[in-house]
Amino acid sequence: MDLKPTKPLSGFVELLPAQQRCFDACAGRMLNVLRTSGFSVLDLPAIERAEVLTDKDNWDEIETQMFLFQKGDTKMGLRYDGTVGLARYVAGHLNDLTFPFRAAQFSKRYRGERAQRGRYREFYQMDLDILGINSLSTNYDAEIVLVISRALDTACEFIGPACVHVGSRPFWDALFEYLELSPAQKKDVFVLIDKKDKMGDEDFAEGLRDAIGNARTEEKIKSVFTDGYAHFVGASEPLDAAIAELTGFMETLRAIGVERAELDLSITRGLAYYTGLVFEFKLIEHPELGTAAGGGRYADLAGKFSKTKIIGVGAAIGFSRIFWALLEGGKIDVSRFARPVTAVILVMGNDNVAYAMRVADEMRAAGISTATYLDTERKFKNQIEFADKIGAPFSVIIGDTEVGNNTVALKDMTSGSQREIAVEDLVKLLKK
Repeated sequence: MDLKPTKPLSGFVELLPAQQRCFDACAGRMLNVLRTSGFSVLDLPAIERAEVLTDKDNWDEIETQMFLFQKGDTKMGLRYDGTVGLARYVAGHLNDLTFPFRAAQFSKRYRGERAQRGRYREFYQMDLDILGINSLSTNYDAEIVLVISRALDTACEFIGPACVHVGSRPFWDALFEYLELSPAQKKDVFVLIDKKDKMGDEDFAEGLRDAIGNARTEEKIKSVFTDGYAHFVGASEPLDAAIAELTGFMETLRAIGVERAELDLSITRGLAYYTGLVFEFKLIEHPELGTAAGGGRYADLAGKFSKTKIIGVGAAIGFSRIFWALLEGGKIDVSRFARPVTAVILVMGNDNVAYAMRVADEMRAAGISTATYLDTERKFKNQIEFADKIGAPFSVIIGDTEVGNNTVALKDMTSGSQREIAVEDLVKLLKK
């Protein structure tokens, strides 16, 4: 019989135990930041109706981007991000939620596009959103940035420090209006700005020439990246309002303690839905990874689900993309996660298993990570080798003598020393 493949499908990742423990520890730290910041962590369905996931009627156009399938007459798909499901959820529970509503998610997402380095078909993403009905202060934009900064800082020892780059959709909208660009020109220039960092100055200038064909207008757009936006103050009321908002936002970030923040008007993001301030977090020590987290403000989250206008500011942390890339590249030292247990219980003789299990249960109840080796027919040499291989600092050896005395033999795997000790004393010792 031919053996079936053991390697996962392309775009799906499996971590080794120490890597997984590191991954889980970092996720736990970040989620703790979200919970202590007042966010409700939601667990929304992984499968949604196809009509919820997309507005398109032609499946052929979207099946390369999503995992879609059909059961009976119902067309369904796996979620590809957290925003669509959240919009449906909020629209369906408007009367059950208190606004501003803080929502967080940490779940697997699925994309049917071709897998490549840094882009996976199955991946974890962490989302956080603050939602309001009809209005929402830009102070919440600053809070989202602050919370992400704190969340990423909890994993700084593994991923290094992060810096937030802040842009403004209203600024560009106002500038394009001032420069009298057509809708088609606006769209083309937005795409160019979004790709500017990857294009280089010459290609960017050439792209502007192709899109606009007016040297004076092109120079004004390029001047934003060389001279900033101050020289546009007074040009128009919309520009003044956008500049004031952006300037005030950067001052707020500094005032609330976001130390690593930069103004970067090449940040545009989500041309289809972001309408206000936008931001992206970059890992300073790993620029090759691109954006670690990003988001912004949207004017109408649930427009296709509800007539109620829901305004929000949200962001996503590309959790899997960051950690999997660094783990696969050997850039995270997972040695500290190589020892999953504090002690291994080794049992000499099958008659002593019940006592050993009661000892293990008492240790676990006290919060001591404890594994058991219950192949009692194996030689002591095999059992002690197991304890050594999994890196347990201690072995708890139980035989007829220990059961008779209501004790255990505690072996220090580093020094090799061994002593008999009462169970209650064992628990006190290992809890330290």
